[in-house]
Amino acid sequence: MAVEAIIFDFGNVICSLDNNIFLRRIAEFTPKSFVELRRSVYEESRLPWLYETGEIDSRCFFEGIVELCDLKISEEEFIRAYTGIFTPIPATFDLIKSLKPNYKLGLLSNTSEWDFEYGIKPIEVFDLFDAVSLSYEVKVMKPGAKIFEDMLDKLGMEPGRCVFFDDIEENAAGARRVGMAAFLYSGHQTLLAGLKSLGVEV
Repeated sequence: MAVEAIIFDFGNVICSLDNNIFLRRIAEFTPKSFVELRRSVYEESRLPWLYETGEIDSRCFFEGIVELCDLKISEEEFIRAYTGIFTPIPATFDLIKSLKPNYKLGLLSNTSEWDFEYGIKPIEVFDLFDAVSLSYEVKVMKPGAKIFEDMLDKLGMEPGRCVFFDDIEENAAGARRVGMAAFLYSGHQTLLAGLKSLGVEV
């Protein structure tokens, strides 16, 4: 079955991300060390998971992290720190532009409201996507089937006509379980090789 839609994960596929940037920035607003912050936020706390699954809203996440980390920070400063973790991957941007005339494009990401609004939506290729599925809106994170099914519904596409790229194998496996072709992204050549193996012209 010919591929008609190409679906991309966001973090470390379209833009690289580094949560340590967030931690280093908020470390300026608390007596806690970087190591303490990393342990508190990403190892012991469920707040990031709750936020990215839509179980809590942005305000609740902000207040929760402020309390957890003993922060003296404004909401505006916090948003800048939290969402300033992305760096464009130019080769993926160029690939998206080249695929757009001939294929439907999807963006499928485990993400939060603020990351979407301030980090994802402003990128130059965002308007090229025909469908966007986000964990905080769907209330399911990859590799759960529901987020992939949401993407298929929005694209109006059978899974066998779609290919998905993610930098985490567990998530690629989730796409395969719903019938998509899927590849683990480990660099730009992964994208090119995966697409070519399915007869996609790049």
